[in-house]
Amino acid sequence: MALMFFNGGAMRGEPLHHLLDGSPFVGAARTAPKYRFYAVGDQCPALYPVSHGGAEVTGEVYDVSLDDLRDKVLPSEPHELELGVVELTDGSSAFAMLLRRPYTSHVALRDITEVGDWRAYKASA
Repeated sequence: MALMFFNGGAMRGEPLHHLLDGSPFVGAARTAPKYRFYAVGDQCPALYPVSHGGAEVTGEVYDVSLDDLRDKVLPSEPHELELGVVELTDGSSAFAMLLRRPYTSHVALRDITEVGDWRAYKASA
């Protein structure tokens, strides 16, 4: 089992939440203020680690089996994202999907760091 921070379509009430069936919900969480937050083609969110100018981002933590991570979660992620590790506000770490480095897609990025919450961003769009 591995702690995984989700901040987009796999959160409760979102269209990809079924991918987490059987994965225990650990709790709501926020990242440490070390990330820029982007909408990738207005289809999914992406975290990008920065040394300064970052903000906290809202999400949820689940305890996901490595098999489910391999077989369900990662295959559903867009190619603009890659698996990484983030720091949460309590100082702990969790896996998360980060903007691929170097970013090579032609899909437009919109900086939504000031919003810091995928659901709030979608509601305002």
